[in-house]
Amino acid sequence: MKLPSLHLPESLRHLPARLGGGLQRRLPALLLLSGLAAAGVGLLMVPPFYTVARGEVAVRTNLFTGSLSSANEGRLLRLPGVHEVRALPLRDQTYHASRMAAANGAGALQSLEGLSLGLDLTLAWRIDTRQLPGLATRLPEQIERDLIEPALQSAIYPVVAQHTVREIFSSKRREIEQAIAQTLSKQLASQGLELRSLQIGHVDLPADYRAGMDGLLAEGLAAEKMQFTLQLKAQQVKQSELEAHADKSRREIAAEAAEREQLIAARAQEEAMKHILPLKQKQIEQRTLEAEANNAQRIKMAEGNARARQIEAEAEARAREKMADAEAYRIAQLSKVDAERMAREGVLLSQHPLLVQKAMADKLSDKVQVIIAPPSASGAFIGSGLLGNAAQPVVAQTQVQE
Repeated sequence: MKLPSLHLPESLRHLPARLGGGLQRRLPALLLLSGLAAAGVGLLMVPPFYTVARGEVAVRTNLFTGSLSSANEGRLLRLPGVHEVRALPLRDQTYHASRMAAANGAGALQSLEGLSLGLDLTLAWRIDTRQLPGLATRLPEQIERDLIEPALQSAIYPVVAQHTVREIFSSKRREIEQAIAQTLSKQLASQGLELRSLQIGHVDLPADYRAGMDGLLAEGLAAEKMQFTLQLKAQQVKQSELEAHADKSRREIAAEAAEREQLIAARAQEEAMKHILPLKQKQIEQRTLEAEANNAQRIKMAEGNARARQIEAEAEARAREKMADAEAYRIAQLSKVDAERMAREGVLLSQHPLLVQKAMADKLSDKVQVIIAPPSASGAFIGSGLLGNAAQPVVAQTQVQE
């Protein structure tokens, strides 16, 4: 089956040829743009900067010129294919020699007696910043494995082989540590490293030798303890002797002092008696004179008191006599006054008989409240019956105040 043929216009027939010619002319520009785009994507995927962490120093090497430069914390330009960057630590690093820690390990040490032993050894190191940036090309990638461990082995094996196990274990550990550190420090300094510290910890010994060493150390400790005990006892005996001598000296000094005090006291008492006896005699004479003076004073006081009492008695007698005369004169005068008054009252009563009733009423007014009496038939005084002058008895009821 044949397909029908298509009849295209003339302009469309020549279109592919024109397009092919345009692409050939623009191909270099397209290739340049694609290269720039690929480079931009590469820069975005892999930035041309290296970040230097804190506590590190970065050494940049130019692969074309071989020049070196160092930079601390921050960003460092690193062009791929042009620069190579290596980071080195600035802080102290710690290395633990684990291969030498066991007596039956691969890196076991040998003592002077030929016994195997292990040392738990730890050291601190850091790079020598004065030799930067040249250290980046000299130092191996694994510094501890390729540089520090071999240097430590070459420094520690000769030193340990010169000492016995007992010296390493107890008596000369500090000296061995200083010798190893001195040798190792020189070796590391030649490689651009600085040894900060070295410490020997646990010493691993074979089981049999450790048991014997422990027993030997125990016996040594017991012997040292006994020696110290004997020295202490000797010091205690010496101290007791010194204390006894000191006590004896104190007692002798105290006795001499007491004797001197007694002599001084006796002399002082003797001297005092020379002054006390005349003083006592004068005191006795003074007391005698005081007693005589007191006796004379009492006698004079008694005589004065007697005369005073006599004068008082005479004065009292004269006063009583005068008082008796005054009382007699007063009674006499009162009697004259009463007689004259009674005379006046008699004259007055004779002239006025009713005054008798009034006088009687005045006398009885403070004792008698009510008097009931019958009237006199003769018309005489109502109180004549009370006075006893009436012939007939008078019946009266009185109420007297108690």
